[in-house]
Amino acid sequence: MKKLSATARVYLAIVFIVLYAPIFYLIFYSFNSGGSMNNFESFTLEHYKAVFEDSRLLVILINTVIVALLSALISTIIGTLGAIGIVTVKDSKIRNTLLSLNNVLIVSPDVIIGASFLILFTIIGIKLGFTSVLLAHVAFSVPIVVLMVLPKLLEMNKSLIDAALDLGATKKDVMMRVILPYIQPGIFAGFFLALTYSLDDFAVTFFVTGNGFSTLSVEIYSMARAGISLTVNAISGLVFFITVIIVIGYYFITSRTSKRTGGTQ
Repeated sequence: MKKLSATARVYLAIVFIVLYAPIFYLIFYSFNSGGSMNNFESFTLEHYKAVFEDSRLLVILINTVIVALLSALISTIIGTLGAIGIVTVKDSKIRNTLLSLNNVLIVSPDVIIGASFLILFTIIGIKLGFTSVLLAHVAFSVPIVVLMVLPKLLEMNKSLIDAALDLGATKKDVMMRVILPYIQPGIFAGFFLALTYSLDDFAVTFFVTGNGFSTLSVEIYSMARAGISLTVNAISGLVFFITVIIVIGYYFITSRTSKRTGGTQ
């Protein structure tokens, strides 16, 4: 593997600084005992303590995690089956049409998606709240899972399936013992990406959430509009650390999976 040139290293350093400097600046002042982000007076954990002492924020945090986990799980199941279904379509025109329809929700603006879901839920009589947020998150996460699973399915050698069938395996056996183990890295990637998208989403959630139910992204926006508060910094810092843990967990699981599959080949 070729080493990066000095110019490439400088460029990457600038990119990472631009991306991460605002985040670390925000987290840095979450430990400020002062009430503003102008001068750092002394180190304190009082803003994080305030977050954990606020029962309403804890409920919102629990709501956010539950919605993220459920939407990621449901969308992973639907997206995996959808990707398998798309690959099995023999007509290239129909397959390309299905792929185009799958990509619509990804390329469409979040504002349009959120407004569309709001109109849909209002027409069919779904009360805005937990159910509407969960359904919306599942809907925009499914295409992401499909795109994560499809490459693994396309690179899979069809002779593996033919060999399993020749040996007397049923279609269920082929699915459970051949296809799913092979595309497992793509499934994990789709699950964790759907999880992070759900935790991060604001625009769609803002449209479909109702009174009495909120997620962290919507709550942080509401708190920020009320004025500068270092509690917002603390919440944002916690969300960032949770995201980092999820990313580390994803790479840990995928690395172990790749080693295990590599050892069995």
